[in-house]
Amino acid sequence: MPHAPHTQYLHGLTSTRAFTKFTHCRNHYKATIINACPSHLPSPMDPSETRKKIGRFRILIIGRANAGKTTILQRVCNTREKPEIYNSAGKKIDAAVLIASRERGLHDINNEMVFRSNPGFVFHDSRGFEAGGEEEFENVKAFIANRSKETRLKNQLHAIWYCIPMDEAHRSVTKAEINFSLIPVIVLFTKFDALYNNAYEQLRSEGASREEAEELAPKRAEESFAIGPQLKLLFHSKDIQHPPKCHVCLPNMNEDDADCGSLMQSTAATLDDEVVEQLFVSTQQSNLKLCMKYAVER
Repeated sequence: MPHAPHTQYLHGLTSTRAFTKFTHCRNHYKATIINACPSHLPSPMDPSETRKKIGRFRILIIGRANAGKTTILQRVCNTREKPEIYNSAGKKIDAAVLIASRERGLHDINNEMVFRSNPGFVFHDSRGFEAGGEEEFENVKAFIANRSKETRLKNQLHAIWYCIPMDEAHRSVTKAEINFSLIPVIVLFTKFDALYNNAYEQLRSEGASREEAEELAPKRAEESFAIGPQLKLLFHSKDIQHPPKCHVCLPNMNEDDADCGSLMQSTAATLDDEVVEQLFVSTQQSNLKLCMKYAVER
């Protein structure tokens, strides 16, 4: 199956931040952060103090069943372990109780997922709107609205990762799914490598050899996707009042050497609040070893 490095697309990104000199060393990153926070806040090079003062970075991840959500979160937190689940009161939920609830079709978006490898991130999970229909959609909207009213930064929702798998069964996008306005939304096209096979067959039908088709398939898939219906709907539909900030294509996330560098870079670039940006970067810095060297232009 054709394979290519992760590809990042920043279509629709309105932030003026300029990111420079991302250095990748196997699955780890090293960098220095320049001018990442105002002087009255703790230095971003001291992430423990930053989190103590400000809190944790909170993300809502939305996606249908088998959208690759858990795999992405594990990559972000640099682990293969399952997350620990806590209820809204901060009490850890026993795994057996959680499994039994899921088997009965119960799901609470207010539950918090935390990975021991990176407790600086707090994740909330929505099953996607095909699972609960209109009720699930309303639950998500209510959750976003309630978190937006929180006065303490640590209790607010800071970003939304909306996962759309690109395998054959779940390739469509509906306008209702991505029309959120209160929180920065980054669309994640997961399982993007599922498009490589079609691109490979197209190249072969055009006369390319097996070796040529395998080498060129990822690029062909990227080019076809860039002019395809998904992005037109996301960023150019009159029916979507508040389009996402940007999108990222994530292929081969199930592989051991997969990384989420493009996702982390894009998320940071969508954060308009300087304090929230510092919180996000400092959380990555100590746990993912994804340290970014960048300049902030305002």
